[in-house]
Amino acid sequence: MYDHFSQVAMAPFHQHIVSSMEKIRGDRPLIHSITNFVTMNITANALLAIGASPVMAHAIEEVEEMTALSRALVINTGTSDPERVKSMKRAMQKASRCGKPIALDPVGAGATPYRRRVVRELMEAARPTVLCGNASEIRALVDKGAQTRGVDSTVSPLEVLEAARTLSQDLGCVIVVSGKTDLVVAGNTNAQVRNGCAMMGKVSGLGCTATALTAAFMAVEQSAFEAALQAMAVMGVAGEVAAEQARGPGSFHYHFLDALYQLDLEQLKQRLNITKS
Repeated sequence: MYDHFSQVAMAPFHQHIVSSMEKIRGDRPLIHSITNFVTMNITANALLAIGASPVMAHAIEEVEEMTALSRALVINTGTSDPERVKSMKRAMQKASRCGKPIALDPVGAGATPYRRRVVRELMEAARPTVLCGNASEIRALVDKGAQTRGVDSTVSPLEVLEAARTLSQDLGCVIVVSGKTDLVVAGNTNAQVRNGCAMMGKVSGLGCTATALTAAFMAVEQSAFEAALQAMAVMGVAGEVAAEQARGPGSFHYHFLDALYQLDLEQLKQRLNITKS
């Protein structure tokens, strides 16, 4: 089952995030990602910037061995052909047997019957520890009649809070809903992260990056809820810092990676905007 956000005052939470980042940078945990071709580069570089060690192996002949070596597994369905789906299932089953946390990103769930079926098959193969998606993707996993517009969301995270709660209870995992306000949901417990910037929606792969960073934090955090909350907080604050220096989406990309690499306690203290209920 999912674990709950510990009852910690928000001020110490800044230090908690920094402590987790220090653990990541000290341990350099191997994060195995079977992710989509479009966003491999930015997710790998984001993991390196935060201090983790990325590996992206999808050949069915080695996914089990690579998963066994890793500290956490990322599964992203953005470019899922049948052979990659087989590798994803095998990796998830291996992670489950080994007690490794799994971050599942159901990219485009609901856009086509094939994508919806793939995500359902993966969730049946092994329960994800955290499921990360935009609001339309989360709604599509609860409402079989809901459709998405490709990989883009047509609704806001707060509109699908009840759907996220239902999905969290049904799957027994943490749900992250990314958007203008990011939601982190575990049953009836939720936190809202109001950091980030509009420019983040202009760069491909930042949703996938959030899922990868969630896996990195899960590699050093016992609580999946806190790991997901820390990852979304770091994403949002790094996005704000990057936006102040960027002139457009291209420069935002590299300023974002720099912000992840340089993120410190003072920036988190000044900027972090989280509420929980």
